[in-house]
Amino acid sequence: MARYIGKEMSRVDGIAKVTGKAKYAAEFQVPNLAYGFIVLGTVAKGTIKSIDTREAEGAAGVIRVFTHLNAPKLSPKSSTEQSPPRATEEQDKSFRALQSDKIFFNMQPVALVVAETYEQARYAARLVKVSYNSQQHMTDTEAVRTSARVPTQGPPPKPRGNPEEAMRTAAVKVEAEYRIPIEHHNPMEPHAAIAVWQGDKLTVFDKTQGVYSVRTHLASSFGVPEENVSVVSPFVGGAFGSSLRPNYYPALTAMAARELKRPVKVVYTRTQMFTGHGYRPHTIQKIAIGAQRSGKLSTMIHEAVHNTSTIEEFSDDTTRFTRQVYACPNLYAPLKITDTDLPTPTWMRAPGAVSGMFALECAMDELAYALKIDPLQLRLINYAEVDPESGQPFSSKALRECYRLGAEKFGWKNRKFEPRSMRDGRLLVGWGMATGVWGASQMPAAALITLRVDGTARVASATSDIGPGTYTVMTMIAAEYLGLKLEQVKFELGDTKFPRSPSQGGSWTTASVGSAVRGAALAIGTKLLTLANREPNSPLKGTAASDVEMLDGRLRLKSDPSRFVNISTVMKRNGLTAITETFESLPSEEREKYTTMAHGAQFIEVKVDPDVGTVHVTRAIEVTACGKIMNPKASHSQEIGGVVWGIGMALQEATEIDHRYGRIMNPNLQHYHVPVNADILEIETIFVEEDDKIVNPLGVKGMGELGMVGIPAAIANAVFHATGKRIRELPITPDKLL
Repeated sequence: MARYIGKEMSRVDGIAKVTGKAKYAAEFQVPNLAYGFIVLGTVAKGTIKSIDTREAEGAAGVIRVFTHLNAPKLSPKSSTEQSPPRATEEQDKSFRALQSDKIFFNMQPVALVVAETYEQARYAARLVKVSYNSQQHMTDTEAVRTSARVPTQGPPPKPRGNPEEAMRTAAVKVEAEYRIPIEHHNPMEPHAAIAVWQGDKLTVFDKTQGVYSVRTHLASSFGVPEENVSVVSPFVGGAFGSSLRPNYYPALTAMAARELKRPVKVVYTRTQMFTGHGYRPHTIQKIAIGAQRSGKLSTMIHEAVHNTSTIEEFSDDTTRFTRQVYACPNLYAPLKITDTDLPTPTWMRAPGAVSGMFALECAMDELAYALKIDPLQLRLINYAEVDPESGQPFSSKALRECYRLGAEKFGWKNRKFEPRSMRDGRLLVGWGMATGVWGASQMPAAALITLRVDGTARVASATSDIGPGTYTVMTMIAAEYLGLKLEQVKFELGDTKFPRSPSQGGSWTTASVGSAVRGAALAIGTKLLTLANREPNSPLKGTAASDVEMLDGRLRLKSDPSRFVNISTVMKRNGLTAITETFESLPSEEREKYTTMAHGAQFIEVKVDPDVGTVHVTRAIEVTACGKIMNPKASHSQEIGGVVWGIGMALQEATEIDHRYGRIMNPNLQHYHVPVNADILEIETIFVEEDDKIVNPLGVKGMGELGMVGIPAAIANAVFHATGKRIRELPITPDKLL
């Protein structure tokens, strides 16, 4: 029986975080530190005509002002893509600051002021005077949607069946357009870096989801071997995709440190957070669905367009999950991108999926009303028993049970079908639901374990912990398979001196790194068994490694615990003070025969004030099937966070751009609205565990992204049920309901 896996565990790093012992990127103490402050440009496109730094350079404490005129060139070479290790090499086209006089987007860095104190740098930054040769710009995705193109990343999807012909002959049709504005990650910790050069060796403390991808980026930028670059990131105060790829500030910080021959620190302001790390792109989706009068889908055409930048291509593959959710014989789900004079978008929690499923699940709700079929029943009618795209079986899929359990808990059977038919006094009550889906991925990852003769263990991998509890779950896995107590295990992460792991994104960390930790622990057990069986009278003679387990300092036979050896005794007899194993976990070939996905169902109640148009999500039930739940306490927290973010996306979040100037108008948390405690009422999260031996050795699937995927759609569907008004553009603000 498991001692830790599947049990509720508090965070092993919790005390460090609440006492201030945990060090974030900007908090490392480095001698002789100088402080940088970024100066932002004020036009969206053009060139710098002149830049006057004389007054700034004369200000108190200023060491140097870097601009495109005196900053050394950072020459990108081929670099490894940020997600899986050993990915195909491609040209690193990410933006590097102060490399030319060209302006690609508004609020682009045009100077870096470095001073003895942060306050001196910030003051002097205001003294830098810049004039521009402005050019006509375009930041409105709607205006350039007709010039959208197919991304070059991967082959475009092929139609399934004959969707156009099936649409022409469909008995019931729904066609609609849906829109999602640009949205920005606003994690609690601002992005920051400290750079220290010692000769030609560079150490950077950075806020990142992938220390190895930043190392590659910096080595490429400065033309030094990767082994000369160390990247350290032990704690990350939220990221959600905003640190999944290298941002421009680590290279900028390292450039200043190398030129000044002293350490430099750069920290974004909250405003700079809105132009420095990407965003969820502005997305326009057109969906056409055809069905039989029985509710059976006959065809779906889901077309999406979202913006990218002029300097770099980005695609979030908005429509990818449309192909795998429902059984539909005819389907086409293409995506196109269009250039805008804005920074490059990036991955933002549940990238592509939450956007695409908003449109798909709202369209399914519209179809349910056209057919006069209950929205949940419509989904059950079109339930996909196998992957509709590949025809492969799912490694596991408990979505039907999610629907059943969620509907039962929510009281869905009591729902009146007609819009505006349910009330709480003067408030309109709406009940909506949706489906959530996410891929259950596993990436190559490595972990190191050192088991000491005193019964303690050090475990390490270069993964990150951006908040989901990676420190804790890896400690649990190591303790489980080493047979130790939690306090006997120390897990370390976030450093390029540790074995390579993928960046923390895509909800694959536990599946990938956790499998590597498990593998390293089992490898130590195998080595101990070999050492024990050198003894002629070993009680474990003739047993295989799979037959034994470690527990409380013993290596014992699973079927007969009375047959054991003392681990410390075995190590001492062989002159060992420690045993170290590094294990790389790879996805199994068996996975290729199956589709591996995680699923969920969301049920939402809203109450709408008909006089002022305000919407409150009064109840949310999220039921999730994502394999084995490792730590229920952390897992419920993850899902609650996903629901809260989904509420923000549905009702509040939007980055507003004044297209006359191509400038963001609300780059702050005063005017960029996110949910606060008063916006959050009753949330219940439930897990339907799956016994999946195929997805990975631990049987886990990711949940961090999945938790928010269906929430905006379920809220929009609930708002329609409450008001009879179908809002197809997020966020659903009062003005759209009045």
